Amino acid sequence: MRRTSLATVLALAASLAGCGNNNGRGGDGGSGADLGVPSGDLAVDPWMQDPPVTYCFLDGGFSAPPPPGGSADCPSDKNREGCPCPTEGMTAACWPGLRINRNLGQCMDGMTTCMKQSELSLVWGPCVGYVLPEPGATAGKAACKCFSSGQWRLDNLSPCLIDNGGGAGSGGAASSYLMGNAVTCPMGAMQPAQPWTTDTITADCEGHFKLCYTLKAGSVSNPGPNDCVVARSCTEGDYTMVNMAQSFPPLPSWISMDTACTKQFALGGYGEMSVTGTTLTCDMLDQVFLRVGYCPLYCNNPMDPNYNKTVCASCMQGGSGTF
Repeated sequence: MRRTSLATVLALAASLAGCGNNNGRGGDGGSGADLGVPSGDLAVDPWMQDPPVTYCFLDGGFSAPPPPGGSADCPSDKNREGCPCPTEGMTAACWPGLRINRNLGQCMDGMTTCMKQSELSLVWGPCVGYVLPEPGATAGKAACKCFSSGQWRLDNLSPCLIDNGGGAGSGGAASSYLMGNAVTCPMGAMQPAQPWTTDTITADCEGHFKLCYTLKAGSVSNPGPNDCVVARSCTEGDYTMVNMAQSFPPLPSWISMDTACTKQFALGGYGEMSVTGTTLTCDMLDQVFLRVGYCPLYCNNPMDPNYNKTVCASCMQGGSGTF
């Protein structure tokens, strides 16, 4: 049996190249009838056919705002045109649409002014400047949903393939780590003490997300259900900084002793980004959203006769995907 005192470790880089106003629409413009809300007494069913958005708090609880006062025709939370108001000249937010869309995505409240209707009555005037959902839109900002997209950015995607004398991957594989800006492999067949990579998330809705990066042997252009898994590393947490990059827990280091899969990965492999989670407004996410192809091994050695500068220039040690 051949023995080696020190394994040769190769870092394999990933390549992302080639892989992987007041428009009044849908509303009544303050004509006096809430969208989807029948006439009747609010005390019978406060929300009737026009319920508010349901919120899934980050600890898993659920809550709903208190029901409005007033009547079905003049609920206190919408300040509808023609409904009673308290003080002449007073301005307030108004909303002629469905509660479930209010102030989500592109939707936004308008403004209305309390005006004198007669000597003895004051009513809210026209609702001006509101924006309703795009007709036919079912998801994202145009449909006035909280969540339309998120981005997961990883600072390092490189695995280290261990060569114990039988070729790359013959000794398994381990995660690399960043030392400064340099991708660094552990000495021999050992799991690094350092995390694999730092990462950030940016999204337009708060939520709790679990994101995983899975290394598989196979073709990025033709992934199959039986592609073997070299390693999988995940991070999980609450995202609370809407439309801002928020650091997530680093992806843990890993080691794989599945030499058959790692040797196959050296011949062709890819990384798979996936997400599961729940947004603040209870949208459920569960999808693979990006596959990243890996550069040929010769990119680690500029002296290799197969080295192709153009191909290797497109290889990146980090990357990002949109979910």
